[in-house]
Amino acid sequence: MIDVLARRVRASPDATALIATDGREWSYRELDERVKRTAGRLAALGVAGEHLGCLLETRPATVVLVHAAARLGCVLVPLNTRLTPETLAEQIERADLAALVCGSDTAATAVELSAEIPIVSVDAAERVDVRDLDKISPAAFTPAERDADEPALMLATSGTTGEPKLVVLMTENLRASAVASAFRLGVAPDDRWLDPLAPYHMGGFAPIVRSALYGTAVVVPEAGFDAGATLDALDSYDCTGVSLVPTMLRRLLDAGPLPDSLRFVLLGGAPASEGLIERCEERGVPVHPTYGMTETASQVATATPEEAFAHAGTVGRPLFDTDLQILDGDGESVATGEAGEIVVSGPTVFSRYYGDPDATARAFSERGFHTGDVGHRDAGGRLWVTGRRDELISTGGELVAPTEVADALRSHPAIHGASVVGLPDPEWGERVGALVVGDVSDTETVRIHCRERLAGFKVPRTIGFADELPRTASGTVEREAVRERLLEIGE
Repeated sequence: MIDVLARRVRASPDATALIATDGREWSYRELDERVKRTAGRLAALGVAGEHLGCLLETRPATVVLVHAAARLGCVLVPLNTRLTPETLAEQIERADLAALVCGSDTAATAVELSAEIPIVSVDAAERVDVRDLDKISPAAFTPAERDADEPALMLATSGTTGEPKLVVLMTENLRASAVASAFRLGVAPDDRWLDPLAPYHMGGFAPIVRSALYGTAVVVPEAGFDAGATLDALDSYDCTGVSLVPTMLRRLLDAGPLPDSLRFVLLGGAPASEGLIERCEERGVPVHPTYGMTETASQVATATPEEAFAHAGTVGRPLFDTDLQILDGDGESVATGEAGEIVVSGPTVFSRYYGDPDATARAFSERGFHTGDVGHRDAGGRLWVTGRRDELISTGGELVAPTEVADALRSHPAIHGASVVGLPDPEWGERVGALVVGDVSDTETVRIHCRERLAGFKVPRTIGFADELPRTASGTVEREAVRERLLEIGE
């Protein structure tokens, strides 16, 4: 990405740049000094201009690494710390990494990957096969000058519908996303954006870059997400914004009141239930449900709280400079209110999948990037996302949208969450299956509730119960895991 930190430190060197939830703070001048040292040490490894892997959660050292990579002209590749070593090894091989940066908590995994690349730790190295980054003598380097159309970041897709692909994002994608988000959410000089999401999730990476571009502060936790600790951090550091997935927000609301300092709660990564939005309205939480993806550098459309409360279920209007179309199977625009595939174009849309020209070609047409998501727009231009094109269930010749069934399930007062998938059926081709979370365990009670709200062919025939829905690191429901659980139950 463009070295936004170098530009920011010239404009407002004494402004607060980074706050850790253990109380440490850095101005832009102080952060810049840390970045210079880290960039010099990475330069000594010979990684300038190369692909640099990052196996870290969001923490102060991660923020430093993001800016140091930009200064060296590296393409940063944040990796999911929750994946198995086998899956990570495949991604590292495909990403052509020159080195991998880890921490003390991920060093063992990094070593197990057996990659033929240097492994360095931002913490004190406790293994002979991992180098301590702070002990590497810095090398002289020339700060990179990267054009807007050059690669800056590679992130893996969630892989819920197949093998994860590596999304290549350009400097301009990140900048345009930050600008468009600012137009929708607003920016205030004293903004403090709490970022509890991981950097391998676009929702976790974006606040690091955006805060530096805006000249505001990013607040990062010292540990993983905990509802109580997050509430304390929001209050203690007068946070004005936070990025969350629905599960996180629900846990925060269960844990206690959110502070009045909050100006926006950017809610993405998975669909938000109407019940969750209603809780936000009742408690005055300024929630902004958003629809986005890795391929669009985060947000595509984002609702204001007023829109979210008045039109429960919408994700709002497209962001500035984002062109959104709803197309039918023949690639033609559909009428207002009619469902079709969501197709996006504009400066935030990615350039390609790394090393996968066939997948890239399938993803694009002359109309733009085909998201594979199904939705519609209302007369006010607001977007409603209703599911995935490849998730539609065909049962006995009838098509069922899983989202419609899940919404009906969640309207039951005892059901907090639900995921609906198609299961193979010898008679009907597919049957509707549902995994339900809540204070209910009787299948007939669930079916009676659904029969009152859905056509008979849409009522789940296989119903399972769980304490939580299986999810990816980004908060997306892991549909294959849901399907496997339901197949174990049988019809």
